[in-house]
Amino acid sequence: MIKHHLSWLLAVLMLFGAANLQAQTKSLVNNDEGKIAVDAEALKIPEAFAKNLHWNLILAARGKNGSVINWKSGNPEYISNDGILKKSSPRTGKKVKVMMTALLSLGKAKLKKTFNVLVAYQEQPLAGYLFTYFEGSGPREMDEQLRFGVSADAINWFALNKNQPIIASDKISGTGGIRDPHILRGEDEKSFYLVATDMSTAKNGWGHNPGIVMLKSTNLTDWKHAFVDLEKRYPSKFKNVQWVWAPQTIYDPAVGKYLVYFTVKFKDDAKLDFYSAYSNPDFSGFENEPTLMFSPKYGAIDGDIIYKDGTYHFFLKGNTKDEKGKEFANGIRQATAKTLAGPWEEDFNYLDAYSVKKIVVEGSSVFKLNNTSTYVLMYDLYTSQRYEFQRSEDLYNFTTTPESFTKNFYPRHGSVIGITWEEAQRLNDKWGGAPEILLKKP
Repeated sequence: MIKHHLSWLLAVLMLFGAANLQAQTKSLVNNDEGKIAVDAEALKIPEAFAKNLHWNLILAARGKNGSVINWKSGNPEYISNDGILKKSSPRTGKKVKVMMTALLSLGKAKLKKTFNVLVAYQEQPLAGYLFTYFEGSGPREMDEQLRFGVSADAINWFALNKNQPIIASDKISGTGGIRDPHILRGEDEKSFYLVATDMSTAKNGWGHNPGIVMLKSTNLTDWKHAFVDLEKRYPSKFKNVQWVWAPQTIYDPAVGKYLVYFTVKFKDDAKLDFYSAYSNPDFSGFENEPTLMFSPKYGAIDGDIIYKDGTYHFFLKGNTKDEKGKEFANGIRQATAKTLAGPWEEDFNYLDAYSVKKIVVEGSSVFKLNNTSTYVLMYDLYTSQRYEFQRSEDLYNFTTTPESFTKNFYPRHGSVIGITWEEAQRLNDKWGGAPEILLKKP
């Protein structure tokens, strides 16, 4: 009985102490010194930015408790006071370290907090380009396979491996076919991430596909693979899925992880939306169940995101419908956001030169020309086995006259990255087919 009363008394005292502590904490936060201290504690620069900055910093201007935050750069030659990345570290030696100081003020209270940021190296010297694609010239049972092409100038393209698959689809997919391959160079510059639609229309038609294929490589010639069946792995959310299309991967510096995103359509809903999830560390699946990322007004497919000057540009195959829901226009559009988490602001103007001509295109992909400030928006004119492109310096305004690739293959919905001379040599040693101009050592 005594033990019981002692326990009860101790509990009462602990509750009283906790309540008193909460009251004291509330009192502290109610003054300027307390508020500014809380705002300073909450102030962060994500680790992925701090370790390898090659984006603009997103710097808070005001704390949740009202603190005004001004920033000062310890080296404005590299990072401006407002977080704009001015130039990259030289590729020789250590990364340049810049101290960013946050100066917080609220009433008469003042506080400062510092962060060290390592500026990423200049882009590695790139000698050419790699095109990942699937075929469009038949026979159909062979088309839906992963293929590679290379180029020295991003205009004249040559198939590797005599335009035969570099990996057979039945070895890497659940359905026996792959479509829409997308390749990304990793943050370490030597890892490569490749995703594709797990779908064989030759075997199963267009009615349904359950997921995507994921591959990772450190040399572009040897690939570890996995496939994710959303229907089976996440039955509570995706048991009614009809299509999982055109996956792509992008590195998210806010969290230091790779985000995989793709179009999803459910059987009981005509809408086509974009879902996403962060990959697990070995790129064989997702950390968590995919969630809705972006829901375009009229639905969309074939999303492709690229970052430039503080903005993420989300290119997509969209459409426009009248008040009765009837589509009367389609083509390539874009949405923009300051972070991958959104919100995404949708622009309803069409960017491709063919939308006004009522000629359909799809599978748009954007890449930067090596050693220039020019970007290429390429797309698949799939009804005529043509691949064309338009250029831009700012990702908002594009040349109005499309240009054509020359090629000895017929690609469908693919993607392009820049490659080094050593990588081009390695690819050619494995599969052959690269042009001599690409194999000449710089």
